[in-house]
Order: sequence, then C-alpha cells, then structure tokens
Amino acid sequence: MKPDWEKLGDDFSGSSSVLIGDVDCTVEKTLCSQYGVKGYPTIKYFTDATAADGEKYEKGRSYSELKSFADENFGPTCSPANKDLCSAEQLANFAEVEALGAAAIEAAINEMQGEITAVENAFTTGVAGLQEQYQKLQQEKDDVAAKHAAKLKLYRAVVKGAASKDGL
Repeated sequence: MKPDWEKLGDDFSGSSSVLIGDVDCTVEKTLCSQYGVKGYPTIKYFTDATAADGEKYEKGRSYSELKSFADENFGPTCSPANKDLCSAEQLANFAEVEALGAAAIEAAINEMQGEITAVENAFTTGVAGLQEQYQKLQQEKDDVAAKHAAKLKLYRAVVKGAASKDGL
C-alpha cells in the first residue's frame, strides 16, 4: 500500500487544498490516540463535514481506488463556504439546517454523536461478552476432549484390534 499512498501524495503535492500525509503511530502514540487510530494501517480523512477527529476511510487501498476517492471528496466541494458548487437540493438542505440556529445545530450534533458513542460502547461491551463466552466454550471443549483422550484412544485401539482379528 505504501507505494500507492506515496504516488497519491505526489499527485496532490502541488494542491493548496489537499494534503496527503502519514503518521508513524508507533512513534506518535499521543497524536494517534487523539484521532482514534487503534489499528495500523488506518487511513483517516478530514473535510468540513467530518468530525474534528476525522473520518475513517474503509474502501479499497489500491492507487486507483484511493485516487478516485480523493478526486471525488477532496478539494472544493459543495459546502457552506462554497455554495456556488451546490445543487438546488443541497442549497435547500443548508438553508433548512441554518434556519435551526447555531445552538440547535450544536445540540443536534451532540445528540447524534452521543447516540453513535452509545452504540459503539454497546458494541464493544457486546463483543467483549462474546469473546468471554467464546473462551469459556473453548475451554469446556478442550477440557472434555482432554478428559476422554486417553480412554478414547484405548477404546479405538481395542475396536481396531478386534476388527483386525475378526477379519473386518
């Protein structure tokens, strides 16, 4: 992936609005933690529409897929700062949200983010419970197999010996 990432960086090296960079999270642990990077490699992007800690990129990692995503999502796009790039529908959506007022918009963002955080926490707790259940079941399986291993081996040997003797 690194050569494709570097090639993408070269493509945008002269851009005043797009920066393609990387961070070594084994060195910059605090920075990576601040931006929610938990596994490597992680690709995050930042636009006017993403949260302050960015958005995780989870699409293809080939050069063509990265380039296509960058071309479609970075640089000047429809936004409150670039309304001239918006469709009539997008302008109507902005007007509807702007009419709510700053306090209501901030409250809605906090509510939505709170719901996302609650679901993420429930997911993490649920996965931990499943992991615990998996480990318990794995241990039970291993214990029963170990309990019967010697006797099972003996019984199979006796059956095999009897079969050989009887010509079966």
